[in-house]
Amino acid sequence: MKVIKDTTKARKIACSVLTLGNFDGLHLGHRKILAQVTRRAKELSLPSIVYTFDPHPMKVLAPEKSPPLISTSKDKRSLIDAAGVDILIMANFTKDFASIHPKAFVKDILVERLGVKEIWIGHDYSFGRGKQGSAAYLKELGLKLGFFVGIIAAHKKEGDIVSSSRIRRLIKEGKLGAAARLLSVPYSIAGRVIKGREIGCSLGFATANLSTRAELIPGAGVYAGYVELNKKQLPAVINIGTAPTFKRGQVVIECHILDFKGSIYGKNIRVSFLRRLRSERLFKDTQTLKAQISKDVLRARSIL
Repeated sequence: MKVIKDTTKARKIACSVLTLGNFDGLHLGHRKILAQVTRRAKELSLPSIVYTFDPHPMKVLAPEKSPPLISTSKDKRSLIDAAGVDILIMANFTKDFASIHPKAFVKDILVERLGVKEIWIGHDYSFGRGKQGSAAYLKELGLKLGFFVGIIAAHKKEGDIVSSSRIRRLIKEGKLGAAARLLSVPYSIAGRVIKGREIGCSLGFATANLSTRAELIPGAGVYAGYVELNKKQLPAVINIGTAPTFKRGQVVIECHILDFKGSIYGKNIRVSFLRRLRSERLFKDTQTLKAQISKDVLRARSIL
């Protein structure tokens, strides 16, 4: 997959099939759109294009209202690449860019530079200054400028529309199984292993403490999941919280990798969350905590 950050410096594309959107998390609804774009591109022997933005528009226009993102830019690239897209445009979103009128954006960029012949968008997509670019307006421009616009209906799962906001809520609530069903893959975050207070080691359950740039951290609790290390998936029990028994104060992500020995300080790992085992709670003493961790490990083994 080719990645373009500045369309004005890239070679013009004669013809293409394209979609526009933020695609945070690349959930089932997004995948439905990309499947249609790649299918039509193959039928027409044209390149498929995803046009998205970096940073997320809300981080520029209203940072105080910007939601924590499900995917980092790197993860989004990987997910879109895996979906079989030919070209990913990650346009730099600025206030100047936001002020462009939808018609100018469509004519100057989508038509003249990207040669768009078909555009497929989600049912609720809008773009351009003040979100003036509705689906109806885009169809109107298509009739004038010579391209087709297709609208993909909302994708429903378990009785409700699949959306990034719904998935964010589930992750924050610790409902990682439900979130995975909407994402089609378990939610995961990446980071580097750092040195902690070694409390887990003193309890007989050594942990890898994760430092991450991920914006969306699951709610406090204990989870069964996997740690990806050196391209291997290792079963793990993951704790997120402040460890109230030890009055730690700040939220930490700790991973106890089952049946693993060795130091991995400084290593890059990815943590995938499959299921929440229990909430975080205060224990009366370390012996009671050790007994509970043993139960957590046994339950995680049965799940993983």
